[in-house]
Amino acid sequence: MRIDKYLKVSRVIKRRTVANEAADGGRVFVNGRQVKASYDVKVGDVVEIAFAGRPVKFRVTKITESTKKADAQDMYELL
Repeated sequence: MRIDKYLKVSRVIKRRTVANEAADGGRVFVNGRQVKASYDVKVGDVVEIAFAGRPVKFRVTKITESTKKADAQDMYELL
């Protein structure tokens, strides 16, 4: 699954267009490397997003095409 779609489905970022802009703007890193929105995320990847106030770092634990809001936090674990 593309990183921009994963960020939207897991509800780390609310809209896919915002996730796409963040990735293409150089604010998303996977395993220490800067990635574009088309990067295919895998289970076990460590993702870091440089938000304005604070960076967010988490590990991908599950990938699903869609999920309920209550189950979205099961897709990652914060580091």
